Parts: sequence; C-alpha cells; structure tokens
Amino acid sequence: MVDRPLTLMAVHAHPDDEATGTGGVLARYAAEGIRTVLVTCTDGGCGDGPGGVKPGEPGHDPSAVAAMRRQELESSCEVLKIGHLELLEYADSGMMGWAANDAPGSFWRTPVPEGAARLAELLRQYRPDVVVTYDENGFYGHPDHIQANRITMAALELTGMAPKVYWTTAPRSQMQRFGEVMREFGSDWEEPDEAEAAAIAEIGLPDEEISTWVDTTEFGGQKFDALAAHASQGENIFFLKMGKERFTELMGVETFVRVHDTTGAAVPENDLFAGLR
Repeated sequence: MVDRPLTLMAVHAHPDDEATGTGGVLARYAAEGIRTVLVTCTDGGCGDGPGGVKPGEPGHDPSAVAAMRRQELESSCEVLKIGHLELLEYADSGMMGWAANDAPGSFWRTPVPEGAARLAELLRQYRPDVVVTYDENGFYGHPDHIQANRITMAALELTGMAPKVYWTTAPRSQMQRFGEVMREFGSDWEEPDEAEAAAIAEIGLPDEEISTWVDTTEFGGQKFDALAAHASQGENIFFLKMGKERFTELMGVETFVRVHDTTGAAVPENDLFAGLR
C-alpha cells in the first residue's frame, strides 16, 4: 500500500488538448477516485480570437485570446473533474513553420532542459503513477506537442522516477472511420491531395501496435462537454458537429502506447493502472 493516492498526470500542449485525446480517461479515473493532474504547457494564444479571427489577422490579440482560453480550460477541468491544473504558460508556438515558432518565450524555442526542470518540480510534487503525453512526433507534427513529449521524457529522466508512461495515439482503422464521418458532417470537406493523404496515413498506428485500449464510453458526454467548454475554438473542433451520441460512438475508446512499465502487466491492456491496483 502507498501513503498517497494513485495519480494520473497528463502533459498537454494547449487548452482543449486535454479533452480531445484524454478527456475520457481523465473523467473515468477521477470518477474511480484516482487523483488527476493536468499540466498545460502553453497559453493557447495562437488560437482563434472572438468571431473566429485568426492569428495575424486584424483584431487578433494573443494575450486576450490566452486569457479567454484559460477560462475555458478551467471550465473544461470542472467538467472532467480534474483535481489539479498546473500551467507552465509558455507562449503558444502556432503550427509548424509559423513565425510564432521562433517568437521570444514560445514553447518551441524554449530549451528542453529548462522546460524539463519545471516539469520535474511537478513530478516530484505529485509523484504520478501514470504519465500520459504525446509521441515523439506530437501525434501529427505540431511543434508544441513535440516539445511536450521532449520535456516530459527529459523530466522523467531528470527525476529518476519510473511511473507507467504512455503516449497518445489512434488506431489506423479509426482514422479511416474519421474520414468517412468528416465527409458525413463536413459539407466543405475536400478530399486531400496525394501528399496530404500520405501524411494522414502516417497518423496513428496499426491496431496491433497499440498496447492500451481504455473504454471511456460511460464518460463520452463529459468529454463532449469538456470540448464544448472551449467555445472560442468551436470552429476548429470538428467533433462538436456530431452531437453527443455519435461523438461517443466514435470517441468512446481512448488508445495509447505504453513506453515505460515496471509492473509487468500484460499487453494489450484495458486500464492505464493495470498492475498498480
């Protein structure tokens, strides 16, 4: 027995990321009495402004966008019953190739040892049993997602801690289904060109390479509501068009690759805490 609660820590790049890939597990494990900790690395200032105004367009104020997104993040955490929210508050780096990548204070420009040292303090404070973040490519190549992976893995090495570590992923079979649903719900959906199609085909993993499949169907409504809490980014959150029932049908299982484990729990597994309880 341990003298502290079992703890899940999710390290994400932006406000709203917590809901998309891990909203189900955060809600499920909170309901099971596990302490949940969310670390959000950036301020989300490269998101949409009021009325959908984009970064670089007249009327887009990154600081105002960041303030608005922080409020939305706090609302999402309430929906998911996240116990602890920690903000690193680096500047949002935008998409790969944007000028914001190299702006002073951007997360992408931050030296990995600096970010890792800050995250290591939180690891020592919370001593998580399970840590979740993105894979080395940030799932789809987003610079802040890549940086979140880098500082997480460096922080774990810095502390010498050995929790179960997972990277978020998606089964390739589900990615094919996404395309079908996008065509169903997105009237302006255009078929990707050959290069885009090749890039999309590389997202996620073949089903047989996924170690962990967690059923979060019971918490699909919470996950949907957490995404909806990020109302300022609604134009970018395709899933909200589906409605809760279809959303839960499509997003009711969250998948991960286990990259570190000392429990010896057999894979494939259906519980991030397999071997710990």
